[in-house]
Amino acid sequence: MTPAERLHAALPQTQCTRCGFPDCRGYAQAIAAGEADIDRCPPGGQEGIGRLAALTGRPVIPLNPAYGTEGPRAVAVIDEAWCIGCTLCLDACPTDAIVGANKRMHTVIEPACTGCELCIPVCPVDCISLENASGDRTGWAAWSDTAAAEALARYEWHLERGERQRSENDERLERKARAKLADLPAHTEGATGAEADRKRAIIEAALARAKARRQNG
Repeated sequence: MTPAERLHAALPQTQCTRCGFPDCRGYAQAIAAGEADIDRCPPGGQEGIGRLAALTGRPVIPLNPAYGTEGPRAVAVIDEAWCIGCTLCLDACPTDAIVGANKRMHTVIEPACTGCELCIPVCPVDCISLENASGDRTGWAAWSDTAAAEALARYEWHLERGERQRSENDERLERKARAKLADLPAHTEGATGAEADRKRAIIEAALARAKARRQNG
């Protein structure tokens, strides 16, 4: 394993972004590159800092309060009476711990929730709250290596699913643009001359964008 991989394996995998990076992997890579200190992970708490210190050879330091405080493990709870089914929290959840559909009530799968809090700010009706799920236990005492591994697996699946959906959407847009170019008169409403050229250019630009997104992944 590389140093970044070892550091990544030592993190709690809540994917909460409180460290200032988009996920736990990004934080681990920044630590390995000397771009971030080891005091930015509230879910890992002081024990987590000790784990990172042992791997990096850096001294153990207190958790930086700028990134949060160590506390009990929390789980999100949706007030289903107020939920409007907007699906914004479904997209925000890094472990797909929220289930529901457009304009239908959402609910949280408690064992899959990491308490990352990312669903709370996106809710337009403030119907999501956090509840203490570990009592007085905080940091790694409120979590476990098994829970971290499960959270990471769910997060990786979340990323894979999102990438697949984006790829499928780009392919759909590319097919649509190609179909329009193949039958341009029907899609330009009989335009001729400069107007036809303008509409052709718009369709060709859309095709180029869709193709570029698909190729760049």
